[in-house]
Amino acid sequence: MNKHEAINYLELPAKDISATKAFFTTVFKWTFVDYGPDYSAFSDSGVEGGFYQSDLMSTTLKGAALIVFYSDKLEQTQAKVEQAGGAIIKPIFTFPGGRRFHFIEPSGNEFAVWSDKE
Repeated sequence: MNKHEAINYLELPAKDISATKAFFTTVFKWTFVDYGPDYSAFSDSGVEGGFYQSDLMSTTLKGAALIVFYSDKLEQTQAKVEQAGGAIIKPIFTFPGGRRFHFIEPSGNEFAVWSDKE
């Protein structure tokens, strides 16, 4: 059900849609539906969205919003990110309320994962 005036869908750039799809399928178990060669919609992520073909990247250094995942097992999730080809750009650190790390996926977009578990 769509909620009035709530975030409903995210669209993100991807230099390599195939590699990005493989990464998110492996690490986070997302599913994808392709709409031509330049767009792939994702689901099973908490919010639906899609990746569009682009040479641009979404990073906080460029002023982009940061999409943050939650994990009950932060170290395990970081290991999965690394094994699937993600690059850790900020190793696990503490902040008020928990711990998190930042990573870059194969198309160059930055994401973070946080946990309130030790």
